[in-house]
Amino acid sequence: MHENQRAGMFQPHDTALHQPHVGAPRNRVDGRAKVTGAARYAAEYTAPDLAYGHVVSGAIAKGRIRSIDISAAMAVPGVVQVFTHENRPRTAWRSKAYQDEVAPPGTPFRPLYDEKILYSGQPVALVVAEDSEIARYAASLVRVTYEEEKHETDLAKVRAQAYKPPKTRSGMAPPAPRGDAEAGFGAAPVKVDESYRIAIEHHNPMELHASTVVWEGGGRITVYDKIQGVQNTQSYITHVFGLSKDDVHVKSPFVGGAFGSGLRPQYQLFLAVMAALELKRSVRVMLTRDQMFTFTYRPDALQDMAIAANPDGELQAIRHDVIGNTSTFEDYQESIVSWSAMMYHCDNVATTYKLAQTDTYTPGDMRAPGAPTGMFALESAMDELSYRLGMDPLQLRLKNYAEINEGDGKPFTSKELRAAYQLGAERFGWARRNPKPRSMKEGRELIGWGMASGMWEAQMQKTTARATLTIDGKLEVGTATADIGTGTYTILTQIAADALGLPMEKVTALVGDSKLPFSPVEGGSWAAASAGTAVHLACNTVREQLFKYARGMDGSPLANAEIGRVAFRNGRMELISDPSRFVTIQDAMRAGAVDRIEAEETGSPSRITQLRYAAYTHSAIFAEVRVDEELGRIRVTRIVDAVAAGRILNPKTARSQILGGVVFGIGMALTEESMMDHHLGRFMNHNYAEYHIPVNADVHDIDVIFVEEHEDKINPIGVKGLGEIGIVGTAAAIANAVFHATGKRVRHLPITVDRLLEMEDAD
Repeated sequence: MHENQRAGMFQPHDTALHQPHVGAPRNRVDGRAKVTGAARYAAEYTAPDLAYGHVVSGAIAKGRIRSIDISAAMAVPGVVQVFTHENRPRTAWRSKAYQDEVAPPGTPFRPLYDEKILYSGQPVALVVAEDSEIARYAASLVRVTYEEEKHETDLAKVRAQAYKPPKTRSGMAPPAPRGDAEAGFGAAPVKVDESYRIAIEHHNPMELHASTVVWEGGGRITVYDKIQGVQNTQSYITHVFGLSKDDVHVKSPFVGGAFGSGLRPQYQLFLAVMAALELKRSVRVMLTRDQMFTFTYRPDALQDMAIAANPDGELQAIRHDVIGNTSTFEDYQESIVSWSAMMYHCDNVATTYKLAQTDTYTPGDMRAPGAPTGMFALESAMDELSYRLGMDPLQLRLKNYAEINEGDGKPFTSKELRAAYQLGAERFGWARRNPKPRSMKEGRELIGWGMASGMWEAQMQKTTARATLTIDGKLEVGTATADIGTGTYTILTQIAADALGLPMEKVTALVGDSKLPFSPVEGGSWAAASAGTAVHLACNTVREQLFKYARGMDGSPLANAEIGRVAFRNGRMELISDPSRFVTIQDAMRAGAVDRIEAEETGSPSRITQLRYAAYTHSAIFAEVRVDEELGRIRVTRIVDAVAAGRILNPKTARSQILGGVVFGIGMALTEESMMDHHLGRFMNHNYAEYHIPVNADVHDIDVIFVEEHEDKINPIGVKGLGEIGIVGTAAAIANAVFHATGKRVRHLPITVDRLLEMEDAD
């Protein structure tokens, strides 16, 4: 760990003196490969003698398999094997072996483990055949009889059995209460006490989950997996199947979206590896779109939110109680209530978080897990409170602005939310808003303006990167992190190019390979800070060695120079005060008698910073909706999202990240809903036709503003994550705009036509 990290503050490195790429809107370096089809995904790799597996999904929500008849499937020409719980190869028996890097407390789901059925859609067999269509047809011939047990998938019906998790997932414990929320609420003259809920959502990335396992012989395999962390997949395989790391090579150079569904190894990986090892041949298993609804999802949550203020808008109490659903075999937890404890200044705050078990698969992290859920309740309640006070919603938030993290009393490493409010409001034209609901209209459309705040953790994880400079002036950097479409390849290339003063075309970034230096799973919006810092440090070590060779040359023009007085640009090192005095990369390496310089460095978060400060990204979202007064049809016609996220490495890819998050928020607010038939215990709209996501016609003007924010404490490159802040608060801003337009307060998302029309005018 570097000294500046121990001190808890990072000093700008001299590379900042000349950085033509970092901070500039560069095109994606992997863009051409993606648009031409050269980029290959997990199900697009092939191998000699490749077999295809098709999963047979269970039909009941709870019970056991009484019998399973595979004879008809086995009789189909081209079928190689049908695996069930009765004939599967032996794997690890301890549940701990199945716990991956991000597994919640409990016993992970173990495919084909026994005859028990834990949820509807659970895999009950795998048909392996010479052709994918043969496998799919044969799978339809597998006959399973069940012994059903009574199931329960309705969270509302099991809320009485809610419990505090016996083991708390890291960082998920509700903050300690402060003051007396009950007394504060009771004494306050203006209050809101309501319940809020967001429908279960499924991740639904474009790329289906798939694993292609290539049999290399001798017990060795190469695995192409749809995963957000190749070393997580590798570790899972070695523990479950008793293999060594040397025998398992995992690659995932491109991921076609994941949004958290790729954090954990999903069941197709287990089945593909199992089949390949048993058959000693290459096997691919790809899930169908229907089967994409048979594992992780954003959990259900029952939220009770009470908030109270004095007539001048000063908050007197906040109480936020949540019951989230989890499976019967794992305690999945989210940070839902913590935002209510730290977003605004309030002396009396109490929060609770409990779980209740439903007969479903374990929920999972889905883009900004917990934050959009909790912030929807908080920001909706704040909006409701503003109307009861007769106060502008933005002014109410400024009145109760938190100068520190109210949850733990720590100062922020940086916070420019005030500036985000100001810039966003100015760009949106918030001052022209008529505060009265139903007061703004054009034709038969009611116009509503709403706003909300956003907040997400600015994290950094321990990550290692390698940098290799060759005498031809080319630089290669690599770390095992993933690029799930966020632009990781590009920002790592920019950081590396600036460090050595090279054009981006001379730099190659490698990710998504288990043989690369260590990286945690790509999630939590920490990839840019973590992988970027590691690459930054590795390249700086290469710089220092290169400069040492340059200074040591006979008659070197840099003999008496310090590295801080030298600019690395155009493939050479030159004095900033006199660019005519320079040494080229090639000459320096020849002087050092080397044809390559390689360095591997690890970036770690500062423990002192973590103890002393709170690190978060903030945003202010302003939304305009138009609602057809007769039909109830809602259009989100305009959104301004002002984001304070430290240094922006690439405004072009950064803007894309926020755009994607905002569209996610539109889906949460208006369209996305996984509909459970509680009688069957099964999600019914398991396809793109009936699970509605926003499409081009639903997305109008989205204006992204990046607020200038200096960050020098959480990492050396001064960045905060962007992948998730775009969704946080967006649904709340839209819901608040719908109320302003219609006078109807919908507290259960999505706001569909039927929900809107059945509502009475509120407030």
